[in-house]
Amino acid sequence: MSMMRFNYRSQMLGHYVDISIVYPTDNYSYYDPKKDRKGIHDEGHFETAKLVYEPGMKFQTVYLIHGGGDDDTLTYRYTNAERYAQDNNVMLVTPNIANSFGANAEYGKRYQDFLGDELPAVIQSLFASSSKREDNFIMGYAMGGNVALATALLHQDKFAYCVDMSGGIGLTLDTKALADELRSDHFKNFLPIYNGTFGNPDKLEGSRHDIYKAAKEYKESGKELTGFHVICGSDEFIRKRVERDVELLKELGYNPEYTVAEGYKHDFDLWEDYMRIALDSILPLKRKKEC
Repeated sequence: MSMMRFNYRSQMLGHYVDISIVYPTDNYSYYDPKKDRKGIHDEGHFETAKLVYEPGMKFQTVYLIHGGGDDDTLTYRYTNAERYAQDNNVMLVTPNIANSFGANAEYGKRYQDFLGDELPAVIQSLFASSSKREDNFIMGYAMGGNVALATALLHQDKFAYCVDMSGGIGLTLDTKALADELRSDHFKNFLPIYNGTFGNPDKLEGSRHDIYKAAKEYKESGKELTGFHVICGSDEFIRKRVERDVELLKELGYNPEYTVAEGYKHDFDLWEDYMRIALDSILPLKRKKEC
């Protein structure tokens, strides 16, 4: 694998941002298998590599969103996502979105515009990432699960499929539930950034945070819908909220898959295992050693 940390100045955020990027380079060789091997110093890799580097080659890309309190590096330190990407010949992109809930904050930064508009444009311009909708996917865990869900719903023209793992905080199709959370003493006292992000709970309905409205309008447009797969551990404290998102997606006429991971809690045991399953079988990847 090849892993790099890219840093650039985001116009949407107004500051430099770190992004971890993974390429499945072990599947590729500089030498054409049909040509002379003279000068090869890595014969073992040559024998296992299936493809040859070609100018202009493009990869299917998964935007992998981290959880609350994490950053773009922790996802790779706590899981084997890099290896799973290698096994499935796919590129991963993980931006550092801090504790932003992936939203255009009422009193803060425009993280949703960054994720849905600016970041794909930058990645597809500067890196070997395919710009085709059918080659772009988004998934996340915990806070990142909700971010993936919301970003996919708000930018269905950009992403073919979304995997939401344990998304139990932040943007939700249940706008009333989000409003109730904002009114609660718990969030006001222990997570004031929540109210700073989403603002007045009485003004949520019909606002840019109302992803139910956005999902409904896109469904009514008749355009091709993004596919969704939602995953939640059987013992997770946020299970009810997750299942409400699934229920509302179905109510709107989407066809989400839903997996209850028996015996799992809200932790990296779940996210590690299902990150592998998502890349191995859930996401509609080519999964052949082809770019």
